[in-house]
Amino acid sequence: MRTAHKRILAWCALTTLALPAPAFADVLVDNVEGISPDGKGGVERFEGFLIAPDGHVLQVFHHGDKRPKKVEYQVDGKGRTVMPGMIDAHAHVMATGFAKMTLDLSAAKSLDEALSRVAAWSAAHPEAPWILGSGWNQANWGLDRMPTAAELDQVTGGKPAWLVRVDGHAGWANSAALSAAAVNAATADPAGGEIVRVAGSKAPAGVFVDAATKLVEAKLPRTRPEDRDTALGEAQLAFLASGITTVADMGTTIEDWQSFRRAADKGGLRVRIVSYAAGIDNMILIGGPGPSPWLYDDRLKMNGVKLYLDGALGSRGAWLKAPYADDAKTRGLPQMNQTQLGNLMSRAAMDNFQVAVHAIGDEANATVLDSIEELSATYKGDRRWRIEHAQVVDPADIPRFGRNGTIASMQPQHEASDRTMAEARLGPARLAGAYAWKSIAATGATLAFGSDTPVEPAHPFEGLAVAISRTGADGQPFGGWQPQEVLSREAALAAYTTGAAYSLFAEGRLGRIAKGYRADFLFVDTDSMMANPQQLRATRVLETWIGGKLAWSAAQDGGKAGVRR
Repeated sequence: MRTAHKRILAWCALTTLALPAPAFADVLVDNVEGISPDGKGGVERFEGFLIAPDGHVLQVFHHGDKRPKKVEYQVDGKGRTVMPGMIDAHAHVMATGFAKMTLDLSAAKSLDEALSRVAAWSAAHPEAPWILGSGWNQANWGLDRMPTAAELDQVTGGKPAWLVRVDGHAGWANSAALSAAAVNAATADPAGGEIVRVAGSKAPAGVFVDAATKLVEAKLPRTRPEDRDTALGEAQLAFLASGITTVADMGTTIEDWQSFRRAADKGGLRVRIVSYAAGIDNMILIGGPGPSPWLYDDRLKMNGVKLYLDGALGSRGAWLKAPYADDAKTRGLPQMNQTQLGNLMSRAAMDNFQVAVHAIGDEANATVLDSIEELSATYKGDRRWRIEHAQVVDPADIPRFGRNGTIASMQPQHEASDRTMAEARLGPARLAGAYAWKSIAATGATLAFGSDTPVEPAHPFEGLAVAISRTGADGQPFGGWQPQEVLSREAALAAYTTGAAYSLFAEGRLGRIAKGYRADFLFVDTDSMMANPQQLRATRVLETWIGGKLAWSAAQDGGKAGVRR
């Protein structure tokens, strides 16, 4: 972690020195191929724009428009493509940073490879009291079961290990971790969770799903504030290198919020963060009587609360209306019933906090929609109820997204990653409402796109490629998976910019290069309105500007942060 900390300090120094614009000066960005949503469903083309000293756009210039004769600073775009900074409408900021500081199993293609990586990490970090990591996915290993503690014991040497599944909804423990958590055959499954058992017995096999993960997480070493600060720096590097200028943090704890504040106090909060508290208790601790205003020159805001109604499809925690196609014994793991959900949503809404509810399965989505309809009769005004993921929706429920100002916060990369797994979990009859972006948008609901990082990499151009093709990086399946849900380039870009901004109550402030908007923009090497999916995936972010100031440069970073998978 010391190495990571030094890297963050070096980056802060680099970006401070890299800011080319005087602190109080107009900046003319000219000679560019400009692309921006026009706010009407289309795209506006332009050649330059003027930035005020306070970091807002003063004027946009089209072909033939006269430029101001006197400007204090000018940036020659040299014909490069410019577009608005991307907004990640659903991310986990601190988890993204910590994933870069601990064992990463996302690239493991087999159980043996995962175990080999665990052994190597353990050997390289003998001082670590626990082996901590994330990113494993048994579906990518060709396993029709979860991994076990006994398998993990082979490479951990008696040191406790806790490895979080790629979806964040399950964890893999070894025997030392089971012992530390005092989990044994007599330990009951908690409400909303499952302790996976050894076949034919009650003995814990090693994997914990959803609410059961808390049994082990309660015994993990307490995270130091300085480690949180380093994780935030790592996450910011990843976002800036990928062209993300604003991020919605889904599940902010009071400790996370304090880390954001510490960074901002020192001038180190480059990315704009809009927080949704991890449950009602954190909502009250952070927001008190209501949402915060924009803080630190629009760098930080607390909007609302994130609630969980179900788990994930990959670990069979998503709440379905009918049993899983590949496990008829379960319909998933609801975290609460509709009455409990409604009570929590009401508690937030009465103090004007925006409500965001995690719902993946079709029963979960129907339940959230029911609660929204019921609460909308009491809580009037512009609420912008958010449903996070909305991955599997009964086609009969899709029209309901168009009512009550509901926002569908979705992640295109999940479709490409989950496609074959979703087919196995759902069976062919339920696929029509899976990752149904176009159908949901057709109801009038606003689409807000994100990554769910670290579940998926925070790579919005990869998300754009999936959104316009419904194919993976390998170009499969030919013609796209459920191709009726393909989006136009304009609609996909809007979901990562103006739609995402609207979901944050930040329209008119973020998401476009237009008069009065914050000057958050990118120089990239690809025109996203002309590129095919393969070209979109290969897009290089050259520079990331926030508030009219250079926040990240590929030339100065040397590619260390990385922008591609």
